Amino acid sequence: MATPYYLIDKEKLLRNLEVIASIREQSGAKALLALKCFATWSVFDLMSQYMDGTTSSSLYEVKLGRQKFGGETHAYSVAYAEHEIDDVLAQADKIIFNSVGQLSRFGERAKALGVARGLRINPGISSSDFLLADPARPFSRLGEWDDEKIEAVIDQVSGVMLHNNCENSDFALFDALLSQIEARFGAKLQRLDWVSLGGGIHFTGDGYPVAAFADRLKAFSDRHGVQVYLEPGEAAITNSTTLEVSVLDTLFNGKNLAIVDSSIEAHMLDLLIYRLNAKMKPNAGKHDYMVCGKSCLAGDIFGEFTFDQPLKAGDRLSFEDAAGYTMVKKNWFNGVKMPSIAIRQLDGNIDVVKEFSFDDYVNSLS
Repeated sequence: MATPYYLIDKEKLLRNLEVIASIREQSGAKALLALKCFATWSVFDLMSQYMDGTTSSSLYEVKLGRQKFGGETHAYSVAYAEHEIDDVLAQADKIIFNSVGQLSRFGERAKALGVARGLRINPGISSSDFLLADPARPFSRLGEWDDEKIEAVIDQVSGVMLHNNCENSDFALFDALLSQIEARFGAKLQRLDWVSLGGGIHFTGDGYPVAAFADRLKAFSDRHGVQVYLEPGEAAITNSTTLEVSVLDTLFNGKNLAIVDSSIEAHMLDLLIYRLNAKMKPNAGKHDYMVCGKSCLAGDIFGEFTFDQPLKAGDRLSFEDAAGYTMVKKNWFNGVKMPSIAIRQLDGNIDVVKEFSFDDYVNSLS
């Protein structure tokens, strides 16, 4: 198969989904796929068997969730435009408004259509180490934080969303943050039917105390009399996908360099944004290389890796964990060929489900 291509392995995906299923069973929580992280609908046939539906960040995502995933379809956006709100409401079971202003503007329309209304609350605390991703950063636009404003509208909604975890693999930290939320908002939670705790909780990671996490969710649900929702994105698809590439050239400029037929800016953009290296295994040997993308951006660098043999043109490399916030951000920078999308089915067969052409590049512009 010609590189570059993303390879989704359903068997590896299934491992995450089985953890999600066990948490749902033990805690009573429902799980919605966060489409902002992963929206490759060719594997929704498997994912929908283990999850309750989807949550979105835009009109297009909520339509994708309704049409391709099914189940419960939750709508959220930082702000809805007048020209799109009716289309959003036509697709959604629940709509979570980011502000009191948006609730006041569009809430009655949702009520008239029988769409459950919610409000995003910003508790002012989070697990994020990156200011860029911190929902509780200073002057954050993500959710309401003023107790008086929230109290004035709390009876107009049936639920709230409290998303304040980001790449949080520490159960003790999750527990502590949730306890702070309960201490501050407990009286309001008692008046609701459902609470979404958002995503960013890395409960499918190695060694995560899944049973303790499920117990904590159940205790929260029972204490406040609410249906708990989780919105896993990365947790649902972590370690399920690789980006397969080929070496095009090697050179030496103080370091051994290998140029591949892909681009971190075009195909793994989230890593570039957060200044993180790609992952590759095995990463052991005597031969060090900086693996670089083929775009003209000077910093188009996947990272530095070691190999047991010198690299040469035609060698195949595989970047790991290439699904979350990667496939949804791929772009046509420099006109670099877009990776195909392939799926390794549960029976081991590999199906190519999408290939991109010059026409796709042309049609992305005008």
